[in-house]
Amino acid sequence: MKGFVAAALILFAAAPAFAQCTDAEKKALETLDHAWGDATTRGDKAAMATFFADDYQGFIATGTQGKTAAIEASARAADQNRANPADAPRVEYGSYSYSCTPNTATITHRTTVTARVDGKDQTFYNRSVHFLEKRNGRWQAVSNAGGPLDDAGVLAYMEREWNDAALTHNRAWFERNYAFDASDVSSRTGGIMTKAQAVADAGTDKTAFKSLDLSDLNIRVEGNNAIVTGINHEMGSDAQGKAFDRRVRFTDTYIKRDGRWQVWATQGTTIP
Repeated sequence: MKGFVAAALILFAAAPAFAQCTDAEKKALETLDHAWGDATTRGDKAAMATFFADDYQGFIATGTQGKTAAIEASARAADQNRANPADAPRVEYGSYSYSCTPNTATITHRTTVTARVDGKDQTFYNRSVHFLEKRNGRWQAVSNAGGPLDDAGVLAYMEREWNDAALTHNRAWFERNYAFDASDVSSRTGGIMTKAQAVADAGTDKTAFKSLDLSDLNIRVEGNNAIVTGINHEMGSDAQGKAFDRRVRFTDTYIKRDGRWQVWATQGTTIP
């Protein structure tokens, strides 16, 4: 099956709107979202009730769901997971984006769920959108939406996370998301690196990126293989402290193994 990146183009085209939130607001909203998720996982009704406005309406596959119904559904799911801990899904949140006004906020993020299916771990991805209002001085959810991500959506998020990992020299991201037989052609040197070399380079590279901005994304999916092309606008300074401002056109090849996408090959060329 082939997929195109229409959703991903919207995701990245909309990014400038998220600049309204200060770093402190972003941190507070992410902390709130993690606390909400933790209360949901535990099935703690009293804690969950503090995150929902009384007039909350969530959008689910069968229609809408009010505050009481949302809390009861989460509590039932938590009870089932406690009764069958070996089959309880593992949930991770990441790739946060925010929009803020003095009294309203929107949180979007990717949710990664790893669950046992027929005796094997399978990974599923969803996009969540939370709409909040400030009531009596604290944020409460007034609505909630979201749904499963298709392969193109997952790969769009991975490209964004890849940039975040490069900004922070996060070796763990490369260790997890590069296939064991990945090849990485450096846009700086033209040399080719194995996975082990790319992971090591992520931790020792002295390049200090100020910003990395994606554009012109095109994602093509065929079965368990995918190709992503685009442009990365890179600003920062090199190992010698020399500033750079360059645009790199890249081709990233992915392979789906064990139910999740992994980087198989990557190559970038600096645009003159």
